[in-house]
Amino acid sequence: MGSEGAEREALGYDVVVVGGGPAGLATALHLVQQDGGEAPSVCVLEKGASIGAHLLSGAVVDPRGLDELLPDWRQRQAPVWVPAGQEVFRYLTGRRAWTLPTPPQMDSHGHYVGSLGELGQWLAEVAEAAGVEIYPGFPAAEVLYDDAGSVCGVATPDRGRQADGSPGPAFEPGVEIRARQTVLAEGAHGSLTQAVIGRFGLRREAQPQIYGLGIKELWEVAPERHDPGRVEHTVGWPLDTFTYGGGFCYHLDERRVAVGLVVGLDYENPYLSPFEELQRLKTHPAIRPLLEGGRRVGYGARVLPEGGWQSLPQLSFPGGVLVGDAAGFVDVPRIKGIHTAVKSGLLAAEAVQAALTEGQGEAADLGQRVEQSWLRAELRPVRNIRPAFRWGLLPGLAYAAAETYLLRGRAPWTLGHEPDHRQLKPAARCRPITYPKPDGRLTFDRTTSLFLANTNHEEGQPCHLVLDDPEIPTRVNWAIYHGPETRYCPAAVYDYEPDAQGQQRLRIEAINCLHCKACEIKDPAQNIRWTVPQGGDGPGYQGM
Repeated sequence: MGSEGAEREALGYDVVVVGGGPAGLATALHLVQQDGGEAPSVCVLEKGASIGAHLLSGAVVDPRGLDELLPDWRQRQAPVWVPAGQEVFRYLTGRRAWTLPTPPQMDSHGHYVGSLGELGQWLAEVAEAAGVEIYPGFPAAEVLYDDAGSVCGVATPDRGRQADGSPGPAFEPGVEIRARQTVLAEGAHGSLTQAVIGRFGLRREAQPQIYGLGIKELWEVAPERHDPGRVEHTVGWPLDTFTYGGGFCYHLDERRVAVGLVVGLDYENPYLSPFEELQRLKTHPAIRPLLEGGRRVGYGARVLPEGGWQSLPQLSFPGGVLVGDAAGFVDVPRIKGIHTAVKSGLLAAEAVQAALTEGQGEAADLGQRVEQSWLRAELRPVRNIRPAFRWGLLPGLAYAAAETYLLRGRAPWTLGHEPDHRQLKPAARCRPITYPKPDGRLTFDRTTSLFLANTNHEEGQPCHLVLDDPEIPTRVNWAIYHGPETRYCPAAVYDYEPDAQGQQRLRIEAINCLHCKACEIKDPAQNIRWTVPQGGDGPGYQGM
């Protein structure tokens, strides 16, 4: 029964996949592709209004995963057709750019530059043609459990609730999607994924997951400055030497260039603003000429998992599995995760199919399948490179070189992680950062940027950003850290204003939210909970 006595509609499938990204779509497609016997019934739930609306990546695509999923993807004219060409790796100072040898992990030879959103749309079309049922605008807000405590599906949120939580005049209860196996492919730091990891203790033997916040702009540049397939990466300025991160410029087709910055959320200074750091990056003499005279046509942000091999949780649980960024399958030194997401989906599909065929409640051999695949061969040898950068940029680069050329991934040790929110220092111990005002041509403010993200949330619904204790922002976040959420949020969701007694109170503009999840991860008191808004809400990315 749903809330207020209204009965929920229930649908039944063999497999429900939560998330219409590359991992979820690969899982669903491979399930219905497998030979031998009748294909299982599979549905995919996607919280975005359409497939691709919430997908964001650089993106330089290693085709290895696609080659296994759909060997004829080139003949089918998948929208990943700009071959990666010249590759440049630069170390930036305030005014200079020093070209460095491209690390072998970052070599993009044989790869393609494209849009993850466009790739997702194409994969969804292929999956639907193969028999997968796909429901965009249907977010999964709740995990369902059977009497034995196993996952038995998910439920969508109630629609038409008002801001106080009461049902409005158009109230509709959510829908239950019951399934023999549930695949969580929500992307990085998914809300249902976190709930399942906590309930079943899936991270008992793993390091904490850490994250980077990727902020991306899509530009249309002058024809003479466009070099299709060109791949540029930067480290150094504008970030300080103890803040992990780097910039990128990827030349797509049709004069489009993706410009972005990834900032590790383990940074220390609460005055740092990843959004403002990207604006500063664009003013560097090595980047400014590319963008001058062009126009910005897209904007978005999303966290990505950076913990690596040692942060992978147990992948299977009673009634389901984790795949893609939800589990943490990103090769951080290569800055690539689409191919690993697809591969994790292929392995998950095989494990889930075996569990269905054998009548098992858990696809328990998924971890073993990953261990025996090229995922282990790719991810485990580079596990120590990202955590080595906690010693600083230059020591991190030196260790990465030693790991690559001397140790060759065979180090007998594994470096660990600390949760990102614990790294923030009190404001009194840090130097404030003064960012220049935007000029409206090359640099912009967050409010203007949001217009390009097409983000939308139906007014009147309950705020999906929930404070466990509404007093903590005043007592902790403002008093100790001077309101860091006003800076790490790339969407101008958070602001402080004085109340009648002069106390600074947190104001939340949830309508601006890009669903990046940075707030729940970086909040120093872990007091912010990101919950699922009503169906189809959030950003509406185009070509990102």
